[in-house]
Amino acid sequence: MQIRAPKTKRAKRELDKRAPKLVENVKKTLILHGTKTSAVLNSVLTELYHLKRDNAVKFSKKNENIKPFETGGETSLEFFSHKTDCSLFAFGSHSKKRPNNLVLGRTYDHHIYDLVEVGVENFKSIESFEYDKKLAPKIGSKPLFAFIGEEFESVDELKHLKEVLLDFFRGEVVENLNLTGVDRVFVCTALSSKTILLMHCALRLKKSGTSIPRMELVEVGPSMNLVVRRHRLPSESLLKEAMKTPDHAKKIKNVTSDVIKGKTGRIYIPDQKVGDMPLSNNIKGLKRERREAKQNKESKKRKTESE
Repeated sequence: MQIRAPKTKRAKRELDKRAPKLVENVKKTLILHGTKTSAVLNSVLTELYHLKRDNAVKFSKKNENIKPFETGGETSLEFFSHKTDCSLFAFGSHSKKRPNNLVLGRTYDHHIYDLVEVGVENFKSIESFEYDKKLAPKIGSKPLFAFIGEEFESVDELKHLKEVLLDFFRGEVVENLNLTGVDRVFVCTALSSKTILLMHCALRLKKSGTSIPRMELVEVGPSMNLVVRRHRLPSESLLKEAMKTPDHAKKIKNVTSDVIKGKTGRIYIPDQKVGDMPLSNNIKGLKRERREAKQNKESKKRKTESE
């Protein structure tokens, strides 16, 4: 594969955005579906996009070649992930064997990292809930998560699903959080070793007589049951590679590294002020000028003598 350097500043900026960083960008989500979907699954994918539309890309066309968990069926998915620069994805499909099937997954270096396949049951859309629209969560706000049930710590399938959901909805990583900016909560309740109830609630802050306000949850949707069908964990080598932390080496001033050019440096040379520099008489150019002047003088003298 030929590697070409960017020719314009715009292309260079786009490549810099996709380049590895010590602090990664907000993870984008790719939402797409297969050849057959149901009305329920279309609503699920649409409302997932509504919850993450500030950092999400949704495809509307059918995708025949995408078949997660099958050999060769993930190539197109990895291509779309690289094209859209998305490290999370939600793929919906519907069949008689697996109705209302939803696959949530993550990628590392634009290759499939892990997969969780769930079936959607008892889905309730946002429009089916009645509440004060002033309580509607704002776009881009940080959500809280509440996991109810010991199965999230003891059952491997639910433990894996918990990790994927946290990565799917966490948004931007921040160090400090203002309490007044927290306006939504995702409540996950383990109904069994394979089934969870996912609810999206708005957070209402009320006076409590102390510095800490009293919180009330108002369900705003969507709400659904997720039944775990299949899941695939990353291999040990891939897990070790993805969990590497960067070495915090001392940054060298004016030295950068590039994939194509390698290690490059920038040198600053002060003004040399050539006009103020003393010139030596032992300069070849001056010797040549003196020699030419002497020859001209001798030639003129010979002419006068001949006359």
